[in-house]
Amino acid sequence: MARDLAPEVERLMRSRDANTKKKAALCSVRIVRKVPDLAENFMGLAVSLLKEKHHGVLISAVQLCTELCKASKDALGYLRKNCIEGLVRILRDVSNSSYAPEYDVAGISDPFLHIRVLKLMRMLGQGDADCSDYMNDILAQVATKTESNKNAGNAILYECVETIMGIEATSGLRVLAINILGRFLSNRDNNIRYVALNILMRAITVDAQAVQRHRVTILECVKDADASIRKRALELVYLLVNDTNVKPLTKELVDYLQVADPDFKEDLTAKICSIAEKFSQEKLWYLDQMFKVLSLAGNHVKDDVWHALIVVISNASELQGYSVRSLYTALQAYSEQGSLLRVAVWCIGEYGEMLVNNVGMLEAEAPITVTESDAVDAVELGLNRYSPDVTTRSMCLVALLKLSSRFPSMSECLPWYQVVTWKCFSMLMRIKQIVAQNKENMVLELQQRSIEFGSIIQRHQSIRSSLLERMPVLDEATYLVKRASATQATIPAYKPAAVTPGGLKLPNGVAKPAVAPLVDLLDLSSDDAPATSAASATTAPSDFLQDLLGIGGTNLSTAGAPSSASTDILMDLLSMGSSLSQNGLPSPAQEKKPVSAAPQVGSLVPEPMDLLGSLSSSASISGTKSTIAAPQAVDLLDGLSPSTSVSGLEDTRPSITAFQSATLKITFDIRKQPGKPQETIIHATFTNLTSSNYTDFVFQAAVPKFIQLRLDPASGNIVPANGKGSVTQGFSVTNNQHGQKPLAMRIRMSYKVNGEDRLEQGQVSNFPPGV
Repeated sequence: MARDLAPEVERLMRSRDANTKKKAALCSVRIVRKVPDLAENFMGLAVSLLKEKHHGVLISAVQLCTELCKASKDALGYLRKNCIEGLVRILRDVSNSSYAPEYDVAGISDPFLHIRVLKLMRMLGQGDADCSDYMNDILAQVATKTESNKNAGNAILYECVETIMGIEATSGLRVLAINILGRFLSNRDNNIRYVALNILMRAITVDAQAVQRHRVTILECVKDADASIRKRALELVYLLVNDTNVKPLTKELVDYLQVADPDFKEDLTAKICSIAEKFSQEKLWYLDQMFKVLSLAGNHVKDDVWHALIVVISNASELQGYSVRSLYTALQAYSEQGSLLRVAVWCIGEYGEMLVNNVGMLEAEAPITVTESDAVDAVELGLNRYSPDVTTRSMCLVALLKLSSRFPSMSECLPWYQVVTWKCFSMLMRIKQIVAQNKENMVLELQQRSIEFGSIIQRHQSIRSSLLERMPVLDEATYLVKRASATQATIPAYKPAAVTPGGLKLPNGVAKPAVAPLVDLLDLSSDDAPATSAASATTAPSDFLQDLLGIGGTNLSTAGAPSSASTDILMDLLSMGSSLSQNGLPSPAQEKKPVSAAPQVGSLVPEPMDLLGSLSSSASISGTKSTIAAPQAVDLLDGLSPSTSVSGLEDTRPSITAFQSATLKITFDIRKQPGKPQETIIHATFTNLTSSNYTDFVFQAAVPKFIQLRLDPASGNIVPANGKGSVTQGFSVTNNQHGQKPLAMRIRMSYKVNGEDRLEQGQVSNFPPGV
């Protein structure tokens, strides 16, 4: 019916009656939505309607142009050349027009037409420098002349800012738009402030310096009464943090932590801890901030945060005395904070003699007087206060056992039945008595610890000092890799985010590459198989498929294509269904198919709770953990590990074109490590061959079971148009059957073009010999 009516609608769009033209234009909008192929029939008429004077006709014509841009790329190109001048004229006329009662809304002339034109301008200017340059002047005029004291004016300003941030605008125009958002943050209307924060979060990737100028106002929004504004402002502050402003921003957030609502403290503490870990350049400053957070909101701190703090303290030998004294002092005032108590108890048990003897005093630190009895009192307080918490009570029992050999008077004691000094005897008896209180505890963990620790104190005095030697320094880099892996494993779906230049920063200021993001790859141990590839003419041999699938008897046709019986299995490797549409988009059935989980590999280090002595010695450690391969381990406080390779000794191989289509090109730069023939380091470069930017770009790869794959983070998630820039990503593969089976890989790239999801896949089988 739409095809039959289209000629009649075209005729009515040429009518002299304005109302008829408007209705015909609205009808054509619905025709284009139903039949996008008819878009070319209405392009010329849409441009001609933009010359009308009647506002109703103009709004309908602008809406028609918008639908044409969505329906056809040819229409988008045509309108960029022919209607941008008309749009600028319309916007100028409406902005400068005198008062007209029929179009006036709160003193603003036809804000609806304003907004429609600005939206269409954003579509036309996105990715097109010429169009953007032509509309810069009129956008600046609208941004400066529109009143912001009325809601209609704010609606126009908001749309104007969205357009400026969406096109290839000049830096001065973007600064003007960000300044408008700064004014929005001072508005009384919560909705206006919220949308301003949302746009500023996108704008920070374009002009971070301009957003930094409004830092004070953004910080005030963190203290807003509205929970949504607080949360969004906190996320924006987190993005604003850099090496130069980390200390003042952290101080502001910590100060607000004292008066923040309980419901908001969890988010606030998580951000403060993350900022302290990533941007701290001094270990002392990092420890001070963490101690403040534990004191003010210890009950809201997650376990992995205080686990990491203990790891840092164990590696900072020069600050261990300062740490135990600071934690003991904080515990006297904030004993109700659970995480503070756990860290303090661990440090008191490990460094009790430093606490009592004021070992390792810093210049600015004031000495404190703590007796051996005071230290035991602090641990006993935690044992009694947190009776329902098995973890805390277990840590307190371990700390008491350690204190029985930490103090100087204890180390000189003979077995308890040959007591030399009353002080030694009384302290041992007190510790033994406290420990014995849990001998009949209903919790088996506490009962077992109590009995075993009492036996060590009473019957094994001769081996107690060697048994309770100080804990070895915890491997910080390995723990951080495990922690990041565990964190990523809990994320149900990965969405790329802007990567901070320089990667992860650790408390001593040493830069460490961020852990590779969790990619939705397949479980290589399952019965999945690779999809056929249009990117490579070489067909994978049958033994490669059997290794990849873990199944036997896969039949291939003589042409290398999978047989009909195995088509579904072969196309299921990356959960993409049985077919792809011509434009690379999955079919509706494919979109609903879940992606397989990441490979299961062995745990890198024992559970953090076991490191802290809070689990039983007989507790089993999980043999397999869901984890992600991470970049080379970096020591948190001592820089790169001795095993770090020297890039100058690497063997460079010829680059290959791993994948190329009409829209995307991928090249692999290949290097081999000397003395490691099985390991190959690959640097992938992604180049956009089209005229539109690719956003939310994600690269994924799958390899056979005999190959191990380790992905590093990509340099970004936006691939510039026309090959004017590229995104890079490094990864390494280890071929456990090097020399017997060749390296092969399936790859998949997902991205968005003007908000539309795209998906491409292929197989790489042209690796050079010896790889």
